[in-house]
Amino acid sequence: MTESKSFETAANYYDSVAKNYSKQYLRDNLETGRKYPQNYYRLQTIVQRLAAAGVRSVYEVGTGEGTPLAILARMGLEVAGCDISEKMVDLTREHMKEVNVDPNRIQWADIEDSLTFANQLLFGPFDALIALGVMPHVAKDNLVLGNMRMLLKKGGRIHVEFRNKLFSLFTFNRFTKEFILDDLLSGVSSKVKAEVEKELDQRLSLDLPRPRMGSDAEIGYDAIRARYHNPFEVPELMEKAGFIDIKIHWYHYHSALPLVEDRIKQEFWEEASKMEHTSSWKGYFLCSAFWIEAKAA
Repeated sequence: MTESKSFETAANYYDSVAKNYSKQYLRDNLETGRKYPQNYYRLQTIVQRLAAAGVRSVYEVGTGEGTPLAILARMGLEVAGCDISEKMVDLTREHMKEVNVDPNRIQWADIEDSLTFANQLLFGPFDALIALGVMPHVAKDNLVLGNMRMLLKKGGRIHVEFRNKLFSLFTFNRFTKEFILDDLLSGVSSKVKAEVEKELDQRLSLDLPRPRMGSDAEIGYDAIRARYHNPFEVPELMEKAGFIDIKIHWYHYHSALPLVEDRIKQEFWEEASKMEHTSSWKGYFLCSAFWIEAKAA
């Protein structure tokens, strides 16, 4: 991120959560009730898609602590990657040593600044690129997608994640109000919007979700830039960046309104897990996130 304040905040956030970041990939999260395993489900499908495409080399933007790349390396793929968090880079390098991959294939870099990762083109171009949890934090979508395209062979596949803005229509909370007023009713007169706002204020749980601002030990996710994207608009964004054969994959389904999750957590999670790995129009509204699979033209 080229805005130094936002960049430092995002980097510091991932530094602060690096120690426990791998827990999101624990297979038994659903059974133990620790955490809904949305990222585990996401990784399952991405691994399947990469294997089906017969790719031999993968670059990851935003490696996290290294679990996805380690899994891909164990599949026999050539891997490399970068992250904006120094601590995440260190953890990923340790993972690479465990799977007999040169740890120097992992480095600090900012995907919004091509000079910081240009040297890694020595390992590429790559058959595929994955970027999970990256797009919410960047300031310039076109620049970032163009930089990702640089790392791919012609015909190479990209798997890039976005947070789903349309999900707010199902949350019935402060995000619903923001989306209706700022997106659906953009351009409508202030008088009309004021009346709509009055109605929404009576019907929505505007105190939810509570902002995750963190603690002394960890920075909260809501303390950093974390943007949403409209899935109806993202395909055009991808096309402009030089990608074709665009497909949307949905994940992190919600089986009921998020505001009731804490009351029926296990049932909520079990029903939601049944929906994962499906391709349904319901994903536009029931999923908090999606990723795009596409080919470099």
